[in-house]
Amino acid sequence: MSDVAAVEQFVKRYKDLKTEIAKVIVGQDEVVNQILISIFSGGHSLLIGVPGLAKTLMVNTIAQALGLDFKRIQFTPDLMPSDILGSEILDEDRHFKFIKGPIFANIILADEINRTPPKTQAALLEAMQERAVTVAGHHYKLSLPYFVLATQNPIEQEGTYPLPEAQLDRFMFAINLGYPSFEEEVQVVKTTTTDKQVEVNALFSAQQIIDFQQLIRRMPVADNVIEYAVTMVGKTRPNTEAANDLVKTYIDWGAGPRASQNLILAAKTHAAILGKFSPDIENVQAVANSILRHRIIKNYKAEAEGVTEDQIIESLF
Repeated sequence: MSDVAAVEQFVKRYKDLKTEIAKVIVGQDEVVNQILISIFSGGHSLLIGVPGLAKTLMVNTIAQALGLDFKRIQFTPDLMPSDILGSEILDEDRHFKFIKGPIFANIILADEINRTPPKTQAALLEAMQERAVTVAGHHYKLSLPYFVLATQNPIEQEGTYPLPEAQLDRFMFAINLGYPSFEEEVQVVKTTTTDKQVEVNALFSAQQIIDFQQLIRRMPVADNVIEYAVTMVGKTRPNTEAANDLVKTYIDWGAGPRASQNLILAAKTHAAILGKFSPDIENVQAVANSILRHRIIKNYKAEAEGVTEDQIIESLF
């Protein structure tokens, strides 16, 4: 199949996927879009929202619709790296045997990732970057596609361990979940307070998802679009000439090169969803907020004056 025909097939399959997910998840259209963009781009996502907004249900539903293996890890202050990665035990023949931890799945939900100490948060780093795990000197490859979706609750900061910048940078998207609208909440209450069970069908196989990820990577990008993305990321760095007054006043640290890479990858996927064969500047702008939001570090002045990351990012367009 030619790449043109493959993109057209992807558009159709993506619409079917959205319909399947909508059987369970009411509204949250933009959030589902961003999670799916990061899956087809081969990235990870950080979901930020208050409890009870169906973050876990959303990930579970997406995993089912994609036909992927799904595991949930509840992060707590006493969780150890071996609880995630797995550990070696002595079997009945007195041989060491490796018991795989929950990290060995296609989609990992790292629930409330900021509740666990850095030692355990860091256990995810190798898996996220290398798609592999090293335990007791043995190197284990993870099955692809591999995708970490972490959630954190923005309200409560007591007893939490904020993610270090190096780990935040490994998340392609930081997605903010808002409350549903009145109509959506009515719909949620109607559908979740009856005994009706909804069956979510698997529409993809792991290999098909890998094929679509490779198709998206093969998409051509014009030089001016890449230069636009790199310029936008460069403008977030306060000590450079390109930075505007808003950035110089309110930002301590700007985004690194991973932001530029992710902007282009996500723009490619965003273009493919719309049936375009190459991304343009509008596609880069459409994904910019979620890609740059967690990569720019505001100073105290920004916090005091209530300047949001989104305001700063939009000033870069």
